[in-house]
Amino acid sequence: MGPSAQKAPEMKRCAYCGKSMAAHLMQCPYCREAVPQVQLTRRRGSNGREETRRGLLFMLLAAIVYYFAGGYGAPMRIPIEIVPAVTNYLLPLLFLGGLGLTLYGFFLRIKS
Repeated sequence: MGPSAQKAPEMKRCAYCGKSMAAHLMQCPYCREAVPQVQLTRRRGSNGREETRRGLLFMLLAAIVYYFAGGYGAPMRIPIEIVPAVTNYLLPLLFLGGLGLTLYGFFLRIKS
């Protein structure tokens, strides 16, 4: 083996003084500052559990609000009057949005 076959040591720059130092060192030999170790991890993509859970929560919320706003919870009445547009348009829209988010979460789980 000749001198050209030897591997050069890995170098990195100090975050504080900018001088080159060996990659294995934990402290810069020039400025004596502790060099933080940075661990880069690959961010894992969503597997769909969060979206499924959030969608089911939206559907449950829409069902509970519809139950009480529609007057079905007779022993526990809401003291304010709910506008019919809420029960006719907004709550079904919230329910369908939650259903769509749940289906999207299932799709992501199948895909991964």
